[in-house]
Amino acid sequence: MDIGGRLLGDCGNYRCRWHIVMLASRVVCVVAAGTWAGGSAAREPVATGGWSVETVPATTGSLAPAPRPPGQSVPTVAPTPQAPPVSVPQFGAKRERDRSSAKMNTHSLAPVVFADLTGWADDDHLAALKAFLASCPLVIAGKAGRASGPDVDLLPAACSAALALQKPTKVSARAFFEQHFQPHRIVHQGSDGLLTGYYEPVIEGSRTREGRFQSPLFKRPADLVTIVPETRGAAPGSLTHARRTAAGLVPFATRAEIDAGALAGQNLEILYLTDPVEKFFLQIQGSGQIRLTDGTSVRVQYDGKNGHPYTSIGRYLIDKGLLAADKMSMGALGRWLKSDLERARAIMNQNASYVFFREMPPDASGPLGAIQVPLVAGRSLAIDPGVHRLGRLVYVSAPSLTPNGHKVPFNRLMVAHDVGSAIKGPERGDIYFGSGETAERQAGTVRHPGNLFVLIAKEPGGASDAAPATTKGSPSHGPRGR
Repeated sequence: MDIGGRLLGDCGNYRCRWHIVMLASRVVCVVAAGTWAGGSAAREPVATGGWSVETVPATTGSLAPAPRPPGQSVPTVAPTPQAPPVSVPQFGAKRERDRSSAKMNTHSLAPVVFADLTGWADDDHLAALKAFLASCPLVIAGKAGRASGPDVDLLPAACSAALALQKPTKVSARAFFEQHFQPHRIVHQGSDGLLTGYYEPVIEGSRTREGRFQSPLFKRPADLVTIVPETRGAAPGSLTHARRTAAGLVPFATRAEIDAGALAGQNLEILYLTDPVEKFFLQIQGSGQIRLTDGTSVRVQYDGKNGHPYTSIGRYLIDKGLLAADKMSMGALGRWLKSDLERARAIMNQNASYVFFREMPPDASGPLGAIQVPLVAGRSLAIDPGVHRLGRLVYVSAPSLTPNGHKVPFNRLMVAHDVGSAIKGPERGDIYFGSGETAERQAGTVRHPGNLFVLIAKEPGGASDAAPATTKGSPSHGPRGR
């Protein structure tokens, strides 16, 4: 899914979920998916960085939002022509990793104590435990993507202990986390931490092409091959999917080529939407609810993409001076695109990535993350699978983020359930806000600095803390190792 952080793309389901669109890696950048990029949809994996654990304690420092460029005059922009497909010589060959990305993902983990996590005592630990339990069976079975990290053999054991809890409460859930895990600060040389949001849109559609329903939603083509699973990291700029031919694998058609009819006559249409902008945003988010003309509703879910690298059109518009960075939001982008659909097509084609969908069973309770676990609003987090292990606990601290109109800062224990094309880097996260208009409003305004703390499973019976606590609830503002 090309979700939330997705609109700006960091400007960075599988989605660039807001990756936004909310955008802007799983849809993931608008907030421009800076992401706003991802949900679990079109998020692009990145190269895996090294893991190391520091032996000295460290605490987090403050993060200041990056300055935004001022608005500029609106120039005339011609669409970038799409290059024709070329053969792909060696998909199985070892590829040299992008050095700048590798540097970005090189990081270490410095142990802290739970008292160093701002707002830890006030969180709803039972809600976090329920979200953690949802993915534990997959972690134990080894089906939650690539197992990595210093607790590669310990996280399944912690999951087993969680599943064995009898009638857990908020108090016992907190005690469980503090007994079985050690929080760690992420030390790296990359950009400051960034959080965006994504959601499940609810839009109108039809099973037949009629009236205003003219924009087809395609299912996965039979000749589409996955080269790099969404749960793993891929080198920047490399293809993650390709087309199988008699001569071998070749790049799949781009967004521009698909919209021009590259898939016509293959009976891939599953639904029709009102306009291409709605479809584009749906692809960014990676999943959605479609209200049909007969009064019923169906859910659609990400089912692969054409494999081309994700490009944030929010960032593109800012760079070209078509929209000011301080005015960018999912709503602003949508209005700009819908005001001139011909112009919108040329802009959307700057993102060659294209997402395919499948219809979910009637009893589906919600969208699925990258490891096929139902996403939990406010508890599921999309991360960079080239850096973090799916199913891992991550404490998110964003002092300037106050969703729902409340004054309480966003400090919350979350679970890495998803990925996104625009979600790249060790302290990059995309928060899932739920379904519908309220979730859309909440996710559409999120592009905030923040810190991610990784909870590493401990040896059974290990010490409760690896470092002395600083002032409770107030991390020291020492060097961040950047």
